[in-house]
Amino acid sequence: MAVAKGMAIGIDLGTTYSCVGVFQHGKGERHVLIFDLGGGTFDVSILTIDDGIFEVKATAGDTHLGGEDFDNRLVSHFVEEFKRKHKKDISQNKRAVRRLRTACERAKRTLSSSTQANLEIDSLYEGIDFYTSITRARFEELCADLFRGTLEPVEKALRDAKMDKVKIHDIVLVGGSTRIPKVQRLLQDYFNGRDLNKSINPDEAVAYGAAVQAAILMGDKSEKVQDLLLLDVAPLSLGLETAGGVMTVLIKRNSTIPTKQTQIFTTYSDNQAMTRDNNLLGRFDLTGIPPAPRGVPQIEVTFDIDANGILNVTAMDKSTGKANKITITNDKGRLSKEEIERMDEVQREKISAKNALESYAFNMKSAVSDEGLKGKINDSDKKKILDKCNEVLSWLEANQLAEKEEFDHKRKELEQVCNPVITKLYQGGCTGPSCGTGYTPGRAATGPTIEEVD
Repeated sequence: MAVAKGMAIGIDLGTTYSCVGVFQHGKGERHVLIFDLGGGTFDVSILTIDDGIFEVKATAGDTHLGGEDFDNRLVSHFVEEFKRKHKKDISQNKRAVRRLRTACERAKRTLSSSTQANLEIDSLYEGIDFYTSITRARFEELCADLFRGTLEPVEKALRDAKMDKVKIHDIVLVGGSTRIPKVQRLLQDYFNGRDLNKSINPDEAVAYGAAVQAAILMGDKSEKVQDLLLLDVAPLSLGLETAGGVMTVLIKRNSTIPTKQTQIFTTYSDNQAMTRDNNLLGRFDLTGIPPAPRGVPQIEVTFDIDANGILNVTAMDKSTGKANKITITNDKGRLSKEEIERMDEVQREKISAKNALESYAFNMKSAVSDEGLKGKINDSDKKKILDKCNEVLSWLEANQLAEKEEFDHKRKELEQVCNPVITKLYQGGCTGPSCGTGYTPGRAATGPTIEEVD
């Protein structure tokens, strides 16, 4: 027996609770639409809020639409521009594309508050500097179909909730991508010029909601959460596959949870929808059913979703009492512990490379400016090192999210300027505090490590 459904199980309680801070003290029944457009996913929820009860009427969305898709459009645009200007294709060069993507992400954020953004990438590919710009209008044109596509889940959620758009009292924006002016304009126009609720920081909304949910789960008795009740829904239909790959739905999409549905099955059933386009959540076999004519065995199947969105499926042969069950959690698609540790290691290496570059630049500035080196280093060498150090530190300030390879590359550039001068000092018999502090060419400078948390 295979448990199947439309796409993915899991109710985003954090997003739903995100509007608690806005409407907790409101009076009277209100219909609220939550528009959650993040970095990689897009969700729309419609709630009815009345006296502390948050009832989800419908959910819809697209698990493959978000800020990354807008970044991809910008990257493709500039790859073509680079090819047009310099007759070179950088699309297969991972380092160049990664640096371009980082610049595109910054440009996208800039275009939310400015009508034009500039991109300046030194030595992007084969020593070629890439300096260009993009206007907000051009960005909107590149992503026009994606922006318009955000309205489809809105319409779907309204249909499922059996609600006209004029009945929506408030539209709450969640997720960093809702800062894009075109997205806001499209949504506002769809709701006939209705003002959008921006009273909660879109980047903090889900964390706020998750904190409320955690407080409730922990049994917090404080005044702020004790009267709150969330009635959430299953975002997609849940069912099972029986003979011939047919699909039988037990829990329909947008059913309020917790919910429990039981149905009797036999060894064959006609005229059911197919499951081949659904996503398999789990599988188990019910064995030991005694031989009997088709249609005689009575198999009782129960789907039970608890308040946390965890699905328990049980099948029992009524004649023998034999049963089997499976529990489906919403872990599907999440990173494993090993994958998380691997990502943490990559992040640690990146931060270490950034700190090493910053420390080396400051140490070299300090070394050549030391009073003990007066007369031992000529002004042109000193100026060369100071200028390069300042250039690197300025680059660091503007590229905090660069990759490890980029920090290493900048470090090598700086060493190529500093090492000949330092080597010359040592060969000239440099003595004193500045020459005894371990500025050995090519060696990493030591210092405190500062971890940044994104």
